[in-house]
Order: sequence, then C-alpha cells, then structure tokens
Amino acid sequence: MNPPRGPGRLRALVRTLARVAARALTAQLLRWLLSLVRIGRDAAAAALANRTATSSVLGEAPVVVSLASHGRRLRTVHLAVEAIAAGTVRPRRLVLWVPDAAVVADPPPPLARLVARGLELRRADPDRGPHNKYWHHVVSCAHHELPLVTADDDVLYGPGWLEQLLAAHARHPQDVVAHRAHRIRLENGRVLPYAQWGPAVPGTVSRRTFATGLSGVLYPPRVLDALREAGPAFERCCPRADDVWLHVTALRLGVPVRPVADGATTYPAVPGTVWGGLWPRNVLGGGNDAQVAATYTPEDVAVLWRDQLATEGPVPRLRPRPRGRRAGRGGPRGVRGARTPGPR
Repeated sequence: MNPPRGPGRLRALVRTLARVAARALTAQLLRWLLSLVRIGRDAAAAALANRTATSSVLGEAPVVVSLASHGRRLRTVHLAVEAIAAGTVRPRRLVLWVPDAAVVADPPPPLARLVARGLELRRADPDRGPHNKYWHHVVSCAHHELPLVTADDDVLYGPGWLEQLLAAHARHPQDVVAHRAHRIRLENGRVLPYAQWGPAVPGTVSRRTFATGLSGVLYPPRVLDALREAGPAFERCCPRADDVWLHVTALRLGVPVRPVADGATTYPAVPGTVWGGLWPRNVLGGGNDAQVAATYTPEDVAVLWRDQLATEGPVPRLRPRPRGRRAGRGGPRGVRGARTPGPR
C-alpha cells in the first residue's frame, strides 16, 4: 500500500502528533496526581503525629532551627513543625516565632501539644515581617556558638533535610549552606532583575550564590553575630525580603553561600498555602527588584561584578534551570515539587 499523499498525509501527521501529545499530557497528569497523593500522605502523617506522638521534638544535633508564622498560617504551621521533628536528626532547640501575644499565652491545641514536647513558642515583633524567623534569635546573645537553620512555616521538609544541611556545614563550617539557591547575574556592572538570575552552580562556592529560605538555610555563628551588629537596618531597604538582607550581610562579611547537592532541592508545600506569603508580591509584583536596588550599595555590586568577571566574564553564561528535586518523606526524588519553579 502506498503511503498517503496530500491532505491524507497531513491528516495522518496530525493524528500522530495528537497521539504523542496525548501520551505526554497523560504522563504529566499522572506525575501531578502522584505528587498530590504524596503531599496528602505527608500532611496526613504530620497531622497524625501531632495528635498521637509523645516523643520530644528536640534532639542532640548542635543547631537551632527557627521559623516564624502568623495569621491563617497558624492553623497549619504545626504540620511543618512535625515534619522537622520527624527528621533523621533533631535540633537542640526548635523555636516558632509568632506576633500574636494571645497565641503565645494560650496556644491552639496543635501548638500546645508541640510545646509540651519541647517546641519553644516565642513572641515576635509584628513589624519585623519575614525577618522574624532569625532576628529575635540573633539579638538574643552577644556571641553565638551554634549555627542557625531558618525554615518556612508552609513546607513539609523531608526526613534528611536537617541532616544534609549539617553534613555540609561540618565540611565547610564557615560558609552559609542552602538546599536551594540562585546565582545573581549582572550586565555592564549592574544587577539584572531577579527573574533573570540563574540557578546556582552545583559544587561551586561563589559570592553571587544567593540562598533562598524556602528549602532551608544554615547560617554559621559568625554570620549571626554580624546580623546582630548590623541591627534592624533592613527596615529601611528590604523589610519584606529577608533573603536579600541575609545575603548582603554574608557578602559584606566575606562569607560565601554553598549549595547542597545541585542547589535546586524543593519540598512539598503544606496543602492550601502555595499562593500565600510573600511570593506573589516579591516575585510576580517585582518587590524583590526594588528591595535589591535599595539594599546593595555600589561597593556590594562591585564585589559581585568582580566575581562574575573572574568566573564567567562580562556576559554570564546561561545554564538551564535544573528540575527541582522534590525531597519528600522518602528522601530526594527526581520529580518536580509542588512549588512553582523559578526564583522565590
């Protein structure tokens, strides 16, 4: 039989392409549904642990883990805390900062159960915004001995989350360590918009590597001391971008950021929290760019520019953004997490 020609050949090609597209969409839909099932399982496990567990949320790991929450997030933050407590290692201190004095005085049952197991529930300043996750801790003493890991209140961290950060810290105790990071890009000595920054380069350390707090970041004691010395200057330049202030403080101290693995690990979001928080305002609304411009001085930008010239040249090489490793309850997996990809 002769192959179809003319319109018949075109119709055959269209049918073939439609079948290929349908198979691809089906595979993507199945991956998405499987991701939802895993997230639901993780959230259900955390909720069950909150009602039934009696073991301490604390352990022997020489680190403080700190997170902040407020408003509607207080209804679900216990799930994020339970995920941290279910890790392969547990911190010596686990602190949740909230701005509502009534919640601290009389916490809701899920948080009350965690307090009974060792969670520290502390009052935060309502005006500090996202900086609450680290600010009150860094000003609590004149000199810090333990590193601090910051966490988000809307993430279900995997069991190896803290252990991996501490392992990287043990190898590089003076560096900031992050599960997820970007690389600042510049052109003609000017910082490009946040949406044009590239992914961190695995296995490298750079002054331009920018840690994102979403997946957890470890700050060594000397950075904590520098944050305390810097005071609340972030209020004037980046009141809603804690990652920006944390990076510029490390930059001025000469401390690089080191990504864990490929620097693209993501964790599933607590159900119902994906579109909340600062992401819409800072990323979609351009809030990060305004706060970066207000925070980085010409001297800071010059340091970043020299770093780029030394490592990539005046025109930064574009690398494809890696698919975020979803690290769920069973550890890292090679599928995209529930988070929207790209800078946050």
